[in-house]
Amino acid sequence: MRTLTEIQRDMHDYLPRYYEDVPIATNIINRETAEAAQINADIYDVLAQFFVDTATWALPRWERNFALKTDEAKPVEQRRAALKSRIRGVGTVTAELIESIAEAYANGEVEVVEDNANYTVKLTFVSALGQPPNFADLEAAIRDAMPAHLAVEYVFLYTTFGALENYAVTFGDIETAGLTFAQLEIWEGP
Repeated sequence: MRTLTEIQRDMHDYLPRYYEDVPIATNIINRETAEAAQINADIYDVLAQFFVDTATWALPRWERNFALKTDEAKPVEQRRAALKSRIRGVGTVTAELIESIAEAYANGEVEVVEDNANYTVKLTFVSALGQPPNFADLEAAIRDAMPAHLAVEYVFLYTTFGALENYAVTFGDIETAGLTFAQLEIWEGP
């Protein structure tokens, strides 16, 4: 986006040179520059609403268009992730499609294992320890995309006691650090 100084310089360049020394003309240009800058900012803001990754005040419209419930209490990033997931979730359901839907969410990188004999799809979250922050939305998006006859099994990775041994820390060290059990489950080491 252009700065006030750039806009002001351009406006001066459009005028004949003899106006440079006229205080009234300079004053008018200075006042008009602020208005032109505001118009530019408004245009950029409207353009930002055309894309899910940058939309803010148009998110309810996007959600309505893709039949998602608008929840203003959720962070904007979670709402955008739900939209991206819905956009990606069109077509024949494959392991790649499920991975694509999951990756639209924070910490949503998954490994998909299909167990056709048992009509089950197993999703193992591999990008981060613990449950993703907006797991309920991710779960709903996966459920919407999956055929009704398939069960979905979710697997989350947590810190194991073996991993703690590899970190060469004692339980005394953990206690001294003030880690709770919930924090310890997703702790990735010192």
